[in-house]
Amino acid sequence: MVLESIIRPSKMEKTPTEMFLVGFFYSTVGLFLALLIFGGYAGLAASLAGIFFTTMPLVVIMTKTIRLEEEKDLMVHKETFLIKEHGKALSMFLFLFIGMLISYSFWFTILPTILPEDSVKNLFGFQIDIIESIQKSSTAVGKATQEINELEKILSNNFMVLIFCILFSFLYGAGAIFILTLNASVIGVAVGSTLRRYIAMYAFQNHLEFIYNYFNWSVSITLCYMLHGVFEISAYFVGALAGGIISVAVVNHDFRTKKFWRIVIDSLDLIILSILLLFLAGIIEVFITPLLC
Repeated sequence: MVLESIIRPSKMEKTPTEMFLVGFFYSTVGLFLALLIFGGYAGLAASLAGIFFTTMPLVVIMTKTIRLEEEKDLMVHKETFLIKEHGKALSMFLFLFIGMLISYSFWFTILPTILPEDSVKNLFGFQIDIIESIQKSSTAVGKATQEINELEKILSNNFMVLIFCILFSFLYGAGAIFILTLNASVIGVAVGSTLRRYIAMYAFQNHLEFIYNYFNWSVSITLCYMLHGVFEISAYFVGALAGGIISVAVVNHDFRTKKFWRIVIDSLDLIILSILLLFLAGIIEVFITPLLC
């Protein structure tokens, strides 16, 4: 009750950067609750519980945001201005996502120095399994044909996630936040895993030099992931907003009213935008990210 009540979307849209702290704090609380309750159990219970505990207060926040965006559809008639208004919600959720990502990468890096290895594995087991599965199925990228195949595979996977985001938001209102929290946790653990390798390699450095390099590595690795990730995650959030807005419209409006169909058209515009963002993200991931990272 407390966690979901302290955030007002109308206020956060004006200061979206504060959602970074919300994402970091909520996911930290979720992780430690999962550790406290399920940390002693082998398997995936703790890692899944961490995602659920993080998601629970966010569902309320996203539901409020979707309702706010649906109200904008009814009040704003100019399409370009409406897209700009939806952009405020998008930036809010992007900072939320980055906050969760940083939280997971930070705790995945720090907790092994505090907790037994089994506890850490239990807490992040689901994310580790997903990362290992992706690594096993990945192919070398270099030749043009391989790059095209890689692009097709990435787009196929990403479009599947987008469809689930839209469906979850339509059917459950804010259901897509679970998928997005899961994505943040997986990317965060991937970043943390890379950081841990760097730490093992350069542990001999003095404290100040090590701390400087740690933050330098953190920023560099996160930027590598977010180079394409910012467009990919934006696509998912835009799709989630579209599905949620249609869901609210179905509940609140007669299908034969002009207001309803205006909302549907706006939602379709958002879905088209999310598709374009996914294409852009895929191209950057395959052709640009490997050159820079």
